[in-house]
Amino acid sequence: MHLALIVPAPFDGVSGGYAYDRRMVAGLCEAGHTVRVLELEGVFPLADEGARKSVRAAWDSIAHGSRRIIDGLALPAFVGLDDALAARGAVGLIHHPTSLETGFSETDRAALSRAERRLLPKLARVIVTSELTAERLAADFGVDGDRIKVVVPGTDDAPRNSGSGGPACRILSIGTLVPRKGHDLLLRALARLFDLDWQLTIVGSPDRDPVHARELIALAEELGIARRVRFAGEVTGAALDALWHEADLFALATHWEGYGMAIAEALKRGVPVAVSAGGAAGNLVTPQSGVVTPEGDHNNLSKALRRLIFGVELRRAMADAAWQVGQTLPSWPTQVREFAQALAV
Repeated sequence: MHLALIVPAPFDGVSGGYAYDRRMVAGLCEAGHTVRVLELEGVFPLADEGARKSVRAAWDSIAHGSRRIIDGLALPAFVGLDDALAARGAVGLIHHPTSLETGFSETDRAALSRAERRLLPKLARVIVTSELTAERLAADFGVDGDRIKVVVPGTDDAPRNSGSGGPACRILSIGTLVPRKGHDLLLRALARLFDLDWQLTIVGSPDRDPVHARELIALAEELGIARRVRFAGEVTGAALDALWHEADLFALATHWEGYGMAIAEALKRGVPVAVSAGGAAGNLVTPQSGVVTPEGDHNNLSKALRRLIFGVELRRAMADAAWQVGQTLPSWPTQVREFAQALAV
């Protein structure tokens, strides 16, 4: 197949969605398909004029016969190209509807929702990363269920985590510094545990929402926990492996996840988790491998974290269960084949 993937720049970012996109591109190329990635300029998902111009230029540059795949972050900028989407059999790659992002005004959220309800039914195929997103698109966005295909992310083989071995519980959280990830809730939950020995490392780019990123740093200062919290920025490769290796616990207070790739990675490495039930975030977590608390509730999250930070033996038991769950998760080569099959229909 000849494929064209349309995504907002930069495609080399480390967000979960783009990590999925990049793995699919690499796997499809390895399988002999031709994939052209078109990076869009401008502001997304609330598209500005630059974004709309970039979308049109990218769309017009794609050769006939190529299968056109649109990352969901770019989709709202396609308003006005409705008929072209249908005529060319475009495919949407939807991690979650952009209108479910937090941090937008109600006016902006409504505009995104209108755009997605208008455009998603025009797509010949919609590939989503979880059953929950599939259900949401069918129920709330007018997408024919027969056009939706679920292809969950894969996981890489990874060594079992050993933990820090120290007196402090080292907590790792991974997620771009945007309101949807709920890092502020995690900070507030941990601030209540001033009597326990813990350290938090947050891995995630501050570039998507620099104002929010600065607010998180200020919040840690305000709560009196700045010395216990490290904002590591984007971390990849061996440096990220090292953080995983020494983590005693993974935590994420997300408001919504289409799947939860970082949660899957924690389980794959045998790291117990404490997450909120935002979207599909808690779907992979068994009662034995971690705790799932109500979305937006930092009080309950704090209580759960107290049990896990204090309970060393509990963490060890949960680590064993997390490792068992992690070994059942699908591999990337398997999911690349699923993705290719979804495109071929």
